[in-house]
Amino acid sequence: MTLDKILEFSQGKAEPIWLQELRRQAFEQISDLELPKIERVKYHRWNLGQGEIAESPLEANIPDFLAIGDNPTLVQLGSQTVLEQIPVEVSQQGVVFTDFYSALEEIPEIIEAYFGSALAFDQDKLSAYHTAYFNSAAVLYIPDFVEVEQPFEAIFLQDSDSSVPFNKHVLIIAGKASKLTYLERIESFGEKSQKISANICVEVIAEAGSQVNFSAIDQLGENVTAFISRRGRLEDNATINWSLSLMNEGNVIADFDSDLIGDGSHADLKVVAASSGRQIQGIDTRVTNFGKNSVGHILQHGVILERGTLTFNGIGHIIKGAKGADAQQESRVLMLSDKARSDANPILLIDENEVTAGHAASIGQVDPEDMYYLMSRGLDRETAERLVIRGFLGTVISEIPIKDVRDNIIAVLDQKLASRP
Repeated sequence: MTLDKILEFSQGKAEPIWLQELRRQAFEQISDLELPKIERVKYHRWNLGQGEIAESPLEANIPDFLAIGDNPTLVQLGSQTVLEQIPVEVSQQGVVFTDFYSALEEIPEIIEAYFGSALAFDQDKLSAYHTAYFNSAAVLYIPDFVEVEQPFEAIFLQDSDSSVPFNKHVLIIAGKASKLTYLERIESFGEKSQKISANICVEVIAEAGSQVNFSAIDQLGENVTAFISRRGRLEDNATINWSLSLMNEGNVIADFDSDLIGDGSHADLKVVAASSGRQIQGIDTRVTNFGKNSVGHILQHGVILERGTLTFNGIGHIIKGAKGADAQQESRVLMLSDKARSDANPILLIDENEVTAGHAASIGQVDPEDMYYLMSRGLDRETAERLVIRGFLGTVISEIPIKDVRDNIIAVLDQKLASRP
């Protein structure tokens, strides 16, 4: 696709000049930038960019949303927004939770100030591709000193019967001393007949003293080859609690980064993942401590079935000047097949004294004695394996503070296990 097509799309959406220029700059740098370096994952021949920008058709089948509650909710199918609701009392506090183009009309200066501040387009080839080609987006903005008790829920559905690339941008801005809980679901919907690429980038900006509880459940189908990037930028004494569940069926590269810019900032990342079939998932989870007394903790557990591949890279980087910083990480993988492949790579980069850092990593198979014990009590092998997996991932899932999220992750995990051949 030429630059003219990208600018034609941008102008057709009435995007501001600054965004058109950003798309142009990103497009021009795609060929010069390197792919993100994901240790021990060979993905350079994957189709992670179809080189086209288009909207999803309006006539697509839309799921039934009768089960939606009355909390703030945004549902998008492909690039189309199909449901949007926000309680009056929440809206009256100045909260914005809507599609990207509506947000550009409501809070244009805020979008311009924050867009790309957690994920620079010139960081790597896939980030540049995303900025040039994203075709849908959503925005959640919480003003300073506003606390919202009701959870925000975003449901992003990929229409598996569509050939339109699933390139989505999510921008979350938590103002000073604000507080919010956000649940994101990314799920394939339909017959999973079209092989496409997805490039999904989420930016979370946590201003000073804010607290963001961010949960996500990813369920992209086997037809989707995806790059998923979630980035946090934390100012003084800000906190982001990440709870991320990767239950995809296709090949996925995931890049989860938190930049602890401010003093006393805190990022806590909990990741669970499952790979099955011949699926490959490579997950980079990184915390970079810039601020003094900043804290970054990573806890990630995964399971592998059949011939699946799962790689965890846990990266803690304490920058010079970040005195009193704390960087801890734990990565563990359980393999339920002798044909599974896994890596768990702890990486610590320490450029400062007077800090605390540590790591743990392990890869292992199911203990035959555990299986024998469960099966001797009358359970079949499939049920016994499911209980072992639940117990292994439960170490992480139990740490997630929101019960509904815990229950949802377990339900999705059971669904993935039940769909095995």
